[in-house]
Formats: sequence, structure tokens, C-alpha cells
Amino acid sequence: MRTLSLSLCLFVLFFAACNNASNTAEEGNTTSTQATTQTGEKYTLTPFANSTMYQDAKLGLQSYEAGKFTFDVKGEGYELGQQTPDAPQKMCANSAKGQHIHLIVDNEPYSAQYVASFDYDIADGEHYLLAFLSRSYHESLKTSAASVLQKVTIADKTITNTEDVTVPMLFYSRPKGTYVGTAETQKVMLDYYLKNVNPMHNYQVKADINGETYILDYWRPYYIEGLPMGTNKITLTLIDENGNTVNTPLNPVSREFILQPDPTEG
Repeated sequence: MRTLSLSLCLFVLFFAACNNASNTAEEGNTTSTQATTQTGEKYTLTPFANSTMYQDAKLGLQSYEAGKFTFDVKGEGYELGQQTPDAPQKMCANSAKGQHIHLIVDNEPYSAQYVASFDYDIADGEHYLLAFLSRSYHESLKTSAASVLQKVTIADKTITNTEDVTVPMLFYSRPKGTYVGTAETQKVMLDYYLKNVNPMHNYQVKADINGETYILDYWRPYYIEGLPMGTNKITLTLIDENGNTVNTPLNPVSREFILQPDPTEG
């Protein structure tokens, strides 16, 4: 009987460990050893502390017809247009309009949408369409239920065909646009979105920040400190375990953004 009990305990522990490992690509399973501060010659990347969790939040695409998207947002606690409770502690750019959907078409700059139904024009043809739920300070919810990725065919502002996307893909989210004043420019959030990727197994993200390279082996946002005023450029590349660029659509992706001083400060 003792042998049976010991075996049962070992099995439970093994199952729990395996289950935790299978979910490490989603938020809520991070530890300080999995993402550490990186200091380069110019900049410092520091991982976010765990943010307000919305583990049951769900996003579904109901339709895109006549140029209008309709999404379905479910889950207790998460609401579009509401401020995320820990926004004051994050010390980075925050949207006064609250939580929102990030809509990305073909890895172009995202469109922030604060309601579940909205007008949005997409050109005819084939496109990669990603949408995910965001906190008010623009950090993505990194759970599979909180995002939608499809390859779609658009005709006359209507989806006429959809395909599931099974290849690994990387999408750029933040930084974006213009940041003004110390509160927004001192710490700038780097955030991106992965689909069909477990960065703990075979994949990493290479972040080139104004020519300085960082390797990110765990999926979570980072503060970038030390960025200069003016135009900055980040290139994100999904790479394999050997450091080679993964041959997958829309990889790599580059974006420029601007930091400006606030003339009213000091």
C-alpha cells in the first residue's frame, strides 16, 4: 500500500510539472529566472512584473461584413473601455480610453478599438488578420483564448474565405507612435505577439533596437530604458535555436516610433 501511495504521488507531481511546462508560453507562468534584465552598451531591457490577470477572458471574431467588424468579448473581470487596475504601477504610456482590442493586419501598426463592433477598411485580397485583447497600458493578454489569428480573403470589404494559421508567427505591437514627456519616455514598453510558438522550445525573438541586439527567450513585455529623444527603430525577428531567421510570413518586422520631451517640464 505504501508503494502504491508513493507511486501515485510521484505520478501527480509529474503530471503537474508537465502541465505547467506545456503552458509556459502563456502569461501567468513566468518566473524571474525565465526572463532577466539585459543591459547592452546603450539600453537596458527589464521584464515586466506579472500584470493583472484575466485568465478567462476570451475574444472571438463573429463577422466582417460591409467593412464592419463584430467581435465577441467574454470573461469575468475584463471589459473594454475600463482601466486596468494596476495601470498606475506600470509607469508607462497608458490609454485614457481604457482596455481595448489590438487589430493587426499583415503586421502593420495596430488599430486600437475600444468597442467590440466597429468599422474598418481592408483592401481586397489575402491578409493575415490578428486581434487580441489588451490592457489599458497596451500590454497584450497572452492566452490563446484572448486572441484570434486567421488568414482571410477580403472582397468588397467582406471576408469571403478563412484559413487557420498553423505556422509559427511573430507580430509587432509596441512601441508605437509618439511618446511625450518623462512619464512616457523614461520607460518604454516592448511588447509583441506570438502564435504557434513556444519560445522555450526551439524559438527565440531577436530584438534590434537602434542597432543594438537583444535575444528574448521568454514571451513577456519588457521596459526599454535609455532610448534617445527623436526617432527610434526596432526590428523584431523570430529565430530558431541556431539563430537563423525562421522562414515564415511577415518575418522580420520593423517599426519606427518617436520620443519627445515635454516643453512644460523643468
